[in-house]
Order: sequence, then C-alpha cells, then structure tokens
Amino acid sequence: MYLERFTFPDAEQEFDFFLEIKRKCYDSFYPFQVLGDKELGTLNFELITVLYGGNGSGKTTALNVIAERLGLERATLYNRTIFFEDYINLCDYQLKDYVTNVSRIITSDDVFDFMLNLRTINNGISVKREDLFEEYLDAKYANFQLKSLDDYEKLKKVNLARSKTQSKFVRKSLMGDVREQSNGESAFMYFADKIKDNGLYLLDEPENSLSPERQQELLKFLEESARFFGCQFIIATHSPFLLSIKGAKIYDLDSRPVVAKKWTELANVKTYYEFFKRYEKEFE
Repeated sequence: MYLERFTFPDAEQEFDFFLEIKRKCYDSFYPFQVLGDKELGTLNFELITVLYGGNGSGKTTALNVIAERLGLERATLYNRTIFFEDYINLCDYQLKDYVTNVSRIITSDDVFDFMLNLRTINNGISVKREDLFEEYLDAKYANFQLKSLDDYEKLKKVNLARSKTQSKFVRKSLMGDVREQSNGESAFMYFADKIKDNGLYLLDEPENSLSPERQQELLKFLEESARFFGCQFIIATHSPFLLSIKGAKIYDLDSRPVVAKKWTELANVKTYYEFFKRYEKEFE
C-alpha cells in the first residue's frame, strides 16, 4: 500500500472558491463542478481500487487529479484549465508508504500513441524491406569489379547477395526487425513494460484496444502484480472483466453520494448479465 486515502473538495469548498474569483466570464471551471456535486468526499484505497462509472461520471478526472497531486509520471497531455492548480491545492491525501519513482498514471491515450508509433516503425521497415528486395537483385546479378577502396562497401553487398538467399539477405540487412503485433498484443505489451515491481499505478480505462481474452490476461497480470510484486492499482473502468478483479474495492461514481459496491451490483454488469440471460438457450 502506498496511497491510503484521498480527499476531494466538497461542494461547499468549491462554492467558497468561486466567491473569491472576481471575474465571472470563464468558459470552464474544470475540474471544479465535476466531482463536488457527486458528494465524492474521501476515497479510502485498497491494494486494488476501482472507480466505476459511465461516460462523464468523472472517473478520469479523479485519476488525473490524484496523479497531479501526487506528482506521478505520465506520458501524454490531458485536459486541464487554469483552475486545475487551484483545485488540486484543495485536495488532501494520506500515504501509507513512500510513493516510488516507478509509479505513474497510464491512460488510453498513452497506449494508443504507443500503438501508432509501433505501427509507424513497422510500416517504415516494410518500405525498407521492399527497397532491399530490389537492392538484392541488383547486387546479385551486377557485373561489378573493384576499382578502388571507395567501392569496397558495394563489393561487400554484392558478395553478400551472391552468398545468401533473398530472405536471408533482407533479414541481415534489416538487422533486428520490430515484431509486428495486433493492437491487443501491442497494448498488453505496453502495460507489461510500464508496470514495474513496487509501484503505485493509476490506469484509465485499460480495457481499450483489448479483446475480452486480453482483458482477462490483464486482469490476472494486475492481480499477481498486486499480490506478489508490491504494486497498488487505482483503475478507472467499466469493463465487466476488470470489475470482477479479486479483492478490489469498487466505488460507483454513478451513484450519489459515491459509495462502494460489489461488482455484481453495478448497472453495467447487470446489463451484460440480463443480455446473455435473455439469449441463454442459444448457447445450449
């Protein structure tokens, strides 16, 4: 355990802050007026804590506020206004242990950017691979003679092409290729790479880009990281697979006030259950 509790400003504190603002023509007071009206108050954390809620429930806002207040590392920018600093100064928290430097927030934007970068690299390698096919043919059948030391590099390519098959020539010329993977494999690889031992991790909708099978793999990975490798997780999600994580404390941000619930009590999970129950006979 690293983070024991976190307290957000209530509606009265937000109101007092607004009274101190002289100008009234701001387009947005974000993150004010998002969590205060939900009577969010204080969140008490376990090794795995889940913030559940639909779109617009404020779960991403809560994660960003916690991450900013604790000074956690992050990869991508996020939505913030000139009032963000004022808001986090009204927040309070209590640590049970020192937050290690491997701790970070991981958002769906981080994962998406990683997959785009990986795809760009692989596309670049594919283009280079096609160029090398042509270079192989030119070198293999070239009528080439060494005339000076300046021609030595070209001679090495000619000899390499004549001594190897086309595929071996391309592989050797490319050196190490980046493994091409599906989006789900790439997303899972990102989590496995970024989540180290002994850290506090805030995950914002990690189920994005993951198939149901991959979500269950991530579920097991998170459970084992918390149980055996000294990790604490605060997860914003509405995935029924991640909501079923063993021993997790789940806060329902769709309720007012925000309260802890069992995963089987959540509206999203009930919707899935009722849907499959309706078509139960078709699976028999």
